Amino acid sequence: MSTEYIIYGINGPVVTIKGKTSLQIMETVYVGKIGLVGEVIKIDEDFTTIQVYEETAGLRPGEPVTPTGSPMSVILGPGLLKNIFDGIERPLEKIEDVSGPFISRGINLSSIDEKKVWSVTPLVKVGDKIKGGDIFASCPETDVIAHKSMLPPTLSGEVTKVAEAGEYTINDTIIEIKDEKGQTHEIGLAQRWPIRRPRPTANRLPLTRPLITGQRIIDTLFPVAKGGAAAIPGGFGTGKTMTQHQLAKWCDADIIIYVGCGERGNEMTQVLNEFSELVDPRTAKSLLDRTILIANTSNMPVAAREASIYTGITLAEYYRDMGYHTALMADSTSRWAEALREISGRLEEMPADEGFPAYLPSRLSEFYERSGYFENLNGSEGSVTLIGAVSPQGSDFSEPVTQNTKRFTRCFWALDKSLAYARHYPAINWMNSYSEYTDDLKAWYDENVSPDFFTYRTEISAILAEESNLMEIVKLIGADMLPDNQKLIIEIARVIRVGFLQQNAFHQDDTYVPMQKQFLMMREILHLYKRSGEVIARQIPISQLTSGGLFDRLAKMKYDIPNDKPEIFEEISSDIDSFINSLLR
Repeated sequence: MSTEYIIYGINGPVVTIKGKTSLQIMETVYVGKIGLVGEVIKIDEDFTTIQVYEETAGLRPGEPVTPTGSPMSVILGPGLLKNIFDGIERPLEKIEDVSGPFISRGINLSSIDEKKVWSVTPLVKVGDKIKGGDIFASCPETDVIAHKSMLPPTLSGEVTKVAEAGEYTINDTIIEIKDEKGQTHEIGLAQRWPIRRPRPTANRLPLTRPLITGQRIIDTLFPVAKGGAAAIPGGFGTGKTMTQHQLAKWCDADIIIYVGCGERGNEMTQVLNEFSELVDPRTAKSLLDRTILIANTSNMPVAAREASIYTGITLAEYYRDMGYHTALMADSTSRWAEALREISGRLEEMPADEGFPAYLPSRLSEFYERSGYFENLNGSEGSVTLIGAVSPQGSDFSEPVTQNTKRFTRCFWALDKSLAYARHYPAINWMNSYSEYTDDLKAWYDENVSPDFFTYRTEISAILAEESNLMEIVKLIGADMLPDNQKLIIEIARVIRVGFLQQNAFHQDDTYVPMQKQFLMMREILHLYKRSGEVIARQIPISQLTSGGLFDRLAKMKYDIPNDKPEIFEEISSDIDSFINSLLR
């Protein structure tokens, strides 16, 4: 497309064009002689404003602005998995091949390898009538994920031509369809979709299944539903990134999208190194076979940071439409909000709380509302689970990003600085965290784990709450002044905290714990608590209880009992009964 406009002013990543234009809001443009990628964000009679997703150093007034006629979009097709992209879906590995270790500006590369061939199997025949979202072909994208090519949601018609099964690139025509107007459309393996527009679905379904993570404090006390949204707020060093790494490694989603939004480059390097080496426990293959990484580190252009979140959620929705369950880890939404604040300041918009733009809540809601469990257009079911880290300055949970995130998420895993500094991980504070999904998930736990699961969970929560109240008294008068029944509460709570809630990511049996073992661990802790209550009721000193070593044994059972040998719990239960009975004789 020929050049139509010239740059009038430049303010960091914000570029203006003077005079009336035919540009559309959210249209993608190429800015300057080297073709920097930009997006139209404001239009009035006198000026058109563009935010540029690349470094604008050296750009000058008078240079050209070239319109594209289309909104900011991403390419969707086979080849996305196992890749690492920047915030606007440019493949970083290809960029390195072209420009070396530093990202050059104005590089226009296809997100997906256009020369790679895929073993395609068509799933329709001539004469079939198909509509938007229907699957017309499949190919093995990785060793563990089959890519299902879908008709773009805006098309429908009758199949007039089908390619034979064989090797094709993403640009080859697989089928041809004729729509109701008689127009013929050639359909390949790839399609484009605007990142700020949610992909359509047939129906939103209720959230009734948990996202199993293998992390006890999450699965037991504060579960998140498949298709739900959770926030992980915490100050510097409290373990937000580490917690998200654990979730990405072990949660039972089919596809993982990890978005490093404004994070440090060494953290993204750690993600790359760990994920490439980690063996997926579900498939015994590399975890990267079902992972997409989006890296927009803190030294990359700030405007692209804002786009990276939308790029990630669009990729997640694409795989959801195939019938997969996807999980998106956004680390962190605070850096994204800071990008909004910087762009807003350069646009001279009226600031709201702490300088953030007044539309911060609506942007957060737009993002988190794209989560959900859906019936897709092709009749399959899929989900997008959003887990966003929040980085409040000074661990102040009253700041705007944290408070507005709480409005749009139903699961809140509050990280605690004192727990993190005590090396208690995950450092999720059980008194400040909550999950509103528990009632929705109860039927699943009853059917798939045990009808007693939620009873045990409630009792565990009650003991922790009572311990929290008792610790306020202990600070005043000391633990020795408490009666034995209250000392028992503190002892059992210690077992819960150390033996159940605290988890070791580097231990082969403790890094991921199946639901059945979590249930049995709760059962044994509560069994010891109830039998110990019988001893206290007989006026037997608690020192005799603790001398038996059972409390310490239960605190270490997470290490001592392998995940595949639940029968050992029966031995512990028997030992508890034997010891308690000996005291009661």
